[in-house]
Amino acid sequence: MEKVSVIIPCRNEEKYIKNCIDSIMQQDYDKEYVEYIFVDGMSSDKTREIIAAYSSQHSNIRMIDNPDMYVPYALNTGIKNATGQIVIRLDAHSSYSSNYISTLSKKLIELKADNVGCVCNTDVLNKTPKALAIKEVLMSPFGVGNSSFRTGTDKIMEADTVPFGCYNREVFEKFGYYNTKLIRNQDIELNKRIKAKGGKIYLIPDALCTYYARETFGAIAQNNYRNGLWNILTVKITNNFSSLSLRHFIPLIFLLSLILPSAFAALWWPLSLISGLSLNCYLLALCLISLKLAVTKKLNFFYLCWTFIVLHFSYATGSLVGIFKHVKK
Repeated sequence: MEKVSVIIPCRNEEKYIKNCIDSIMQQDYDKEYVEYIFVDGMSSDKTREIIAAYSSQHSNIRMIDNPDMYVPYALNTGIKNATGQIVIRLDAHSSYSSNYISTLSKKLIELKADNVGCVCNTDVLNKTPKALAIKEVLMSPFGVGNSSFRTGTDKIMEADTVPFGCYNREVFEKFGYYNTKLIRNQDIELNKRIKAKGGKIYLIPDALCTYYARETFGAIAQNNYRNGLWNILTVKITNNFSSLSLRHFIPLIFLLSLILPSAFAALWWPLSLISGLSLNCYLLALCLISLKLAVTKKLNFFYLCWTFIVLHFSYATGSLVGIFKHVKK
């Protein structure tokens, strides 16, 4: 049995960290062959206190500091302090099925893969009508695109990226570590780098992680604005559009289809019809999909519609601001 090092970056996660630790403590992998390394970005809440309490009871849990605070620094620090041949990167905002480590480790070896991940289910801590609508939108292809690790799979398949992956330690020597310039998208960029150099990444259906979504429209807007912003910055930093996928730019393309034809309609008015057609098609799809979800899942129609709108337009606005803010520099 191979020793596994599980790296968990965290910072101010007191709301979610206990769920995360409880789930990894229930793993069916032999505890003598797994270590959990929490790399904390100098949390100012009770995150460190909670981890320390578990560490005092479990010898395979330890915490190290990340004075740079950001995730890619934490991941690289954790990997360099790891003693296992297999490295798994987890997220403190999530919980994991009891077979997560054993299944990913086994498939990594069987498939001779460079990275293996599983489907990421979305859930919320508080089952309010608003939060449940947000949860459903973040699992919908209309909401998050064609990302298989979000929409699900029932078979092993090659993927362009997976969340919270399982790597052979040599992968980081061969393909490089996480790019510390990327505050976001560091997982996607690393996976794209692996794929570009001939590496193999697989998504498997036999294990599950659960990501706990933000539960307010304001939090959703803020998070996705930053995601959109960092998409543009990721391309600039890596100087490579293939660092991301086309789905990451669909919201921006949609927003531009509204803005540009309207802006040039003063020169030739029929261009405004393009904006109208784009908006009407979007609203029709929005209403039909929201209605279907409202009926089949017994959710609030208006919460669903508004969540889709907030998600798409905050993401698109972030990307548009990113173009003006970063590309002109």
